[in-house]
Amino acid sequence: MSVLLQISPPSRSQAGYRGLPVLALGFRPFYLLAAAFGALAVVAWVAMYLGWWTPASQPWAGTMVWHAHEMVFGFSAAVVVGFLFTAGKNWTGLQTPQGAWLGTLVGVWLLARVLMWSGPAWAAITVDVLFLPLCSLSFYRILRRAKSQRNYGLAIALGVMGAFNLGFHAAVLSGRIDWALQASEAAIGLVAIFVTVIGGRVIPMFTANAIPGIRIRRWAWVERCVIPLTLLAALASAVVAPAIILAPLALAAAFAQGVRLAGWDSLRTIRKPIVSILHAAYAFLPIGFLLIAAASLGWVDRSTALHALTVGVIGGAIIAMVTRTALGHSGRRLETGRMEHLAYLCMALAAIVRVAGPIALPALKPEAVAASGILWALSLVLYLVKYTPYLTRARIDGKEG
Repeated sequence: MSVLLQISPPSRSQAGYRGLPVLALGFRPFYLLAAAFGALAVVAWVAMYLGWWTPASQPWAGTMVWHAHEMVFGFSAAVVVGFLFTAGKNWTGLQTPQGAWLGTLVGVWLLARVLMWSGPAWAAITVDVLFLPLCSLSFYRILRRAKSQRNYGLAIALGVMGAFNLGFHAAVLSGRIDWALQASEAAIGLVAIFVTVIGGRVIPMFTANAIPGIRIRRWAWVERCVIPLTLLAALASAVVAPAIILAPLALAAAFAQGVRLAGWDSLRTIRKPIVSILHAAYAFLPIGFLLIAAASLGWVDRSTALHALTVGVIGGAIIAMVTRTALGHSGRRLETGRMEHLAYLCMALAAIVRVAGPIALPALKPEAVAASGILWALSLVLYLVKYTPYLTRARIDGKEG
C-alpha cells in the first residue's frame, strides 16, 4: 500500500513526549481552534451580513473582505496544516512539529485571527503572512529528511497558498478588492485540488475497508485528466476568464470529477455515515464546477457557485476528516455515533441550503445564507462538544500522538 494512504498512527509509546497533550500532534490544536473559530466567524458574518449585529469595532478591512479571507486563509488553512502535520508523521516516520514549536505556530495563527479583526493593518498583515510559509517550511524539512519526494507537492501547495495570502493583502492595501477576492478564490481552487488529490487516494480505500464486497472502479483516462482539468478550471475561474474559456473548462472538470465519483459506488455508503460524508463532500466538486460554468454564462449567481466549493466540498471534507483522524489518532475505534451523524447532516444541509436556496428562490437568498450559516456553526459546535476532550487529553491507548 502506498505510504500516502497510511494515516493511522504508528505504534510508539508516549514516553518520547512529556508536554501538554494538546500540543502532541498537529491535529489537536488546529482542529480544536479551527472548529471554534469556524463556528464563531460564520455566526458573526451572518449577523453582520443581515444587519442583525453592528459591532462597535468592525474588521479593519471590511466585513466582506474579512469573511472571504478568514474562511479560506484562517479556518481552512488551519485544518489543512493540522491534517498534513498529522498524516506527515506517518508518511515519513519522523516527528512533525509538536510541543513548543507547534505551540508557536498555533500562536501565530491565533494572533493573526485576532489582528485580522482588530488591526492595526500592518500588524495583522505581518503576522498573518508568516503562518503558511512557516508551516510549509516545517513540513518540507520533514519530507526532505525522509526523502519523501512524492509528497513535496503538498509542502509546495502550502507555500503557494501563502503566496495567494500575500497577494490578497497586497491587493487590499492597493485598494483592489476585486484582486483580493480573486486571490481568495485561487486559494479555494487550491484546496479543491487538495481534496481531489487526497480524496482520490483515501476515499476509495476507506470505502473498500468499510463496506465488504463493494466494487471500486477506476478509469485510467479519468485519473490522468481529473487533476489537470480541475487545476485549469480553478485557475480560469480565479482570473474570471471569459465564458468561452471558463465554461468548457469547468464543464470538463465537472464531467471528470463526476465520472470519478461514479466509480466509487456512493449509494452503498449511506449506512456508513463516516464514509458517506466523504462521498457527499466530493460530490460537490462536480456540482461546484457545473455551477461555475453556469455562472460564467450568467445563469446563476457566482457567489452561489463558489459556495458549492466552500461549504459543500471544503466544509464537508473538513467535518469528515476532523472526526475520522481525531478518532484514529486519539487511540479510538473508527466508530461514530449520533453526535457525529448530526454534525455530518448539518454540514450537508448547510451546503444544500446555501447552494440550492438562492437558485430555487433568489428572493430568499438572505434567509438561505442565515439558515446555512446556522447549520454550519451547529455542525462545528457538535464536533467541539464531543471532541474537545479527545483533542486535549492523551491518547487512551498510551501511544504517542
